[in-house]
Amino acid sequence: MVVVAVVAAVAVVVVAVALAWVFQRRLVYLPFGAPDGPAGRYLDGGRDVALHTDDGLELTAWWAPATGPARGPTVLVAPGNGSSRLLRVPLARALAAEGFDVLLVEYRGYGGNPGSPTEEGLAADVGAAYRYLVEERGVAPDRLVLFGESLGGAPLTRLASERPAGSLVLRSPFTSLADVGVRAYPFLPVRALLRDRFPLLEQVRSVRAPVAVVAGGADEIVPVEQSRAVADAAGGSYVELPGVRHNDPELDSGPAVVGAVVRISGG
Repeated sequence: MVVVAVVAAVAVVVVAVALAWVFQRRLVYLPFGAPDGPAGRYLDGGRDVALHTDDGLELTAWWAPATGPARGPTVLVAPGNGSSRLLRVPLARALAAEGFDVLLVEYRGYGGNPGSPTEEGLAADVGAAYRYLVEERGVAPDRLVLFGESLGGAPLTRLASERPAGSLVLRSPFTSLADVGVRAYPFLPVRALLRDRFPLLEQVRSVRAPVAVVAGGADEIVPVEQSRAVADAAGGSYVELPGVRHNDPELDSGPAVVGAVVRISGG
């Protein structure tokens, strides 16, 4: 009976690990469907734009022009794994009211876009957004603010380590996806299984642009210690909001988040 029980337990573990390997990206990426209407329905002066990736995809993103006195810088927003351009409309409105032009990126597989999200795919998506702003809209790289929310901070940090940018703002960044996964799934060999690793902490050390980090002190998804470590590695500014959790409104479009963009862009 003992042998049977052990064999059964081992079989359960093997099946669990196999399922985690096969379906891991469904646990990481939580895409929303297409929004009900174009950008202009949600944003003053907003419009849909097409981003063309190096691997041949055409992605829809939303452009929101400044509605307040223009500051000059443009903000490229990369959302988290469970977000979308529609959910980041409040942030775009708040930034536009402060005088920023805003591009809301929508990843492959999200918001009605073609493709399936992966680490390399998201890097290609934000790269397409960067090219659109610099090459098509003529935004000078030193007037470009890269704003990454949670998972979105990882591909933007990689982008900032490879391309010139004016500044990088990270909201609730993790040190790496593996570090978050180990905490969320302590019963699985996450580091051995993980395909998409997003080594943000390693890459932020190569970023030459000024970096600002904003985090919630009660973040239940990304441990606040990881966000602090990212700020320390970057040598950047750090704002921590006591008692604020990962998806609380204060970290969506609150004054601390908008203020970080204003300050780092010279406002």
